Amino acid sequence: MTILLLGSGGREHALAWKMTQSPKCEKLFVAPGNAGTSDIATNIDINPLDFEAIKTFAIQEKIDMVVVGPEDPLVKGIFDFFANDEQLKHIPVIGPSKLGAQLEGSKEFAKEFLVKHKIPTAAYDSFTKETVEKGCKFLETLEPPYVLKADGLAAGKGVLIIHELAEAKEELRNMLINEKFGAASAKVVIEEFLNGIELSCFVLTDGKNYKILPTAKDYKRIGEGDSGLNTGGMGAISPVPFANELLLEKIETRIVKPTIDGLQKDGIPYKGFVFIGLINVKGEPIVIEYNVRMGDPETEVVIPRLKSDLVELFQAVADQKLDEVSLEIDQRTAATIMVVSGGYPEDYEKGKVISGVENVSDSIVFHAGTKTENGKVVSNGGRVLAVTSFGDNFEQAIKKSYQNIEKLSFDKMYFRKDIGFDLL
Repeated sequence: MTILLLGSGGREHALAWKMTQSPKCEKLFVAPGNAGTSDIATNIDINPLDFEAIKTFAIQEKIDMVVVGPEDPLVKGIFDFFANDEQLKHIPVIGPSKLGAQLEGSKEFAKEFLVKHKIPTAAYDSFTKETVEKGCKFLETLEPPYVLKADGLAAGKGVLIIHELAEAKEELRNMLINEKFGAASAKVVIEEFLNGIELSCFVLTDGKNYKILPTAKDYKRIGEGDSGLNTGGMGAISPVPFANELLLEKIETRIVKPTIDGLQKDGIPYKGFVFIGLINVKGEPIVIEYNVRMGDPETEVVIPRLKSDLVELFQAVADQKLDEVSLEIDQRTAATIMVVSGGYPEDYEKGKVISGVENVSDSIVFHAGTKTENGKVVSNGGRVLAVTSFGDNFEQAIKKSYQNIEKLSFDKMYFRKDIGFDLL
């Protein structure tokens, strides 16, 4: 098969790394890719949101399958674009329809779906510029801290958790009236704060059948001890040590199954990943959010743990025969640590020469924000590299990643030194 993968981050490098191991993958293109994907596949300079350019390329290169990494093309309807085009409709797209992608594209849509299908989630209400004062009154009915979520896509940064009521009201006005997150916060969902420990559940579905992939936990804050600003993710581990059989059984029966059944009942075409952000409150799993693609950096720990052929799994998704293939998982623990640009998630400089990748041993280096310039690999984003290692437990895996990070360097390089601290 000739496959086109859309995206340019660590998630896409991990997917490419796994897909190229399949005998079914004859040729892999990545649009636009990064310095890591260029070593194992062919990067093409196409924006994943330029559907017409993707169409031209898909026809020209006789693409057999499109795998979508990030959420933006899904929310903008790439699945439907292919399905409704005479020249493209024979090419399967791994990713949900535009309607299915609303589970991530609109916090309100997701909340309504959860309530409708009786899936456990926090109490909530949503507000617009016109109802901002009602929103302030709603905040008064809740116990602190207060959770404010921009309804639309805000690159993982549209969620605020605030401890003071006055500040929460001010931020609500800031989001709705002053458009703090642009169009993404034209509507804001306010929900009750849940106290517990978070984890992520990943599901691959063909719209009817599903496979539950390994659980993972990521670390979003820039600073040690989960302090400072939210980022796209500073590290992850899989499996989650506290996710015992009882919790996993509750997740499947109360959350995964009703989610897949709900998509079918609502007539929502969905062939791809469902990422369910959960919080474990005293042993009870509750949904915080849905994403309609794999998480990043969770992909870098979940995908390496799959022993099964990923392309075969994707083919089964396309053919709606996911129940006919088996999913084999490596029982070891995987841990990934993100190496980021100094200043991230705020202002940071790009173009820093990266050295030492070739010295890493017994770990996998996934490229996130990198590119090749004048024969050298340089930084090209906030999150630059993800170093993934295996171990018999998460302490071992984390230790190995840290040992290998010592071999890497670029100007103003930063990483958190306490990934997994809350699990000890």
